[in-house]
Amino acid sequence: MKLSDTHQQIRETTRRFAQEVIRPITEELDRDERFPAEIYTQMGELGLFGITVPEAFGGAGLDVTAYALVMEELSRGYASVADQCGLLELVGTLLSVHGTDSQRAKYMQPLLRAKLRPAYCITEADAGTDVSGIRTTAMRTPDGWELSGAKLWIHNAPVADVAFVLARTDPAAGRRGMSIFIVDCALAGVSKGAKEHKMGQRASQVGELHFDRVKLPQDALLGQEGRGFHIMMSVLDKGRVGIAALAVGIAQAGLEAALDYAQTRKQFGSHIAEFQGIQWMLADMATDIQAARLLVHDAAERLEAGERASIACSMAKCFAGDTAVKHSANAVQIFGGSGYIRGYEVERLYRDAKITQIYEGTNQIQRTIVARDLIANGATL
Repeated sequence: MKLSDTHQQIRETTRRFAQEVIRPITEELDRDERFPAEIYTQMGELGLFGITVPEAFGGAGLDVTAYALVMEELSRGYASVADQCGLLELVGTLLSVHGTDSQRAKYMQPLLRAKLRPAYCITEADAGTDVSGIRTTAMRTPDGWELSGAKLWIHNAPVADVAFVLARTDPAAGRRGMSIFIVDCALAGVSKGAKEHKMGQRASQVGELHFDRVKLPQDALLGQEGRGFHIMMSVLDKGRVGIAALAVGIAQAGLEAALDYAQTRKQFGSHIAEFQGIQWMLADMATDIQAARLLVHDAAERLEAGERASIACSMAKCFAGDTAVKHSANAVQIFGGSGYIRGYEVERLYRDAKITQIYEGTNQIQRTIVARDLIANGATL
């Protein structure tokens, strides 16, 4: 895996930022479930939002591999912060590809500079993995649209300024009857539910958004009417690459903590790193993490090249998520009783890792995607 000079530079810049700015307050953020606005402002100034968004629209204009590197390094600092980067990448991509000039002029710079906080609204009570089950509707009016419905488990919902909402515009047309709307959260009829208190990644804000006959102008529609499902799905592969890279970052942080502890902790007169049982755990951790990283970079390169990338993205997301959960647990095991105590990094990493097997499509769904492709197209990838 050879990185270009540009890739190495963005990785080093992000790593330094994570080490110097994020890590010193990670435990506080986890404890207090605080939205770190000051960190996001600095990230916006550094250009760490919108990595693949074209420079003409205010982004960094880099490739998907650069995005994966940024996500991994931020996650080594704290996965909640990486989550915000992933959210801005998806929203920035939607705007750059499908937005009008006026929409980009209004929203892109404030979003990428952390002046506006976005929410990406798909999930509903009866529509998680099965997006076709959404019930939120947007009906035409003489002046524009009227939006009604509710979304739950939405990233940034408690603090959102603007929401990108998937809604039905033709209830009889199935997936072809969905559209995306850009919704100002200050509009009458928009309300926010209570913030959810999560097991891990506790500084990323998650909650409900409710829309009660919200009046929207004509230009609130993003992209073509009836193409909302397709548009949302078009960024899903990039989203899975991002979460896979985030998972690698969690696992890498666990390995580093476990290795350091094993080389300092003594039992029976020896450092525990000298015990074969610990050595094999460390070796398995390092091997799986490198394998996950290579899968992520392969998926990123395929996606950037415009190749058939969905299977590679599903493989990367599934394997990296499983690796993060398995080996953050092993990091806890190496720490022994200390690893089970709040305040130790590996305890937090174990909690942070679990969601990587769930969001952006559960790992069961990723396996189904891979298996169906194998059955349909054979074993050559």
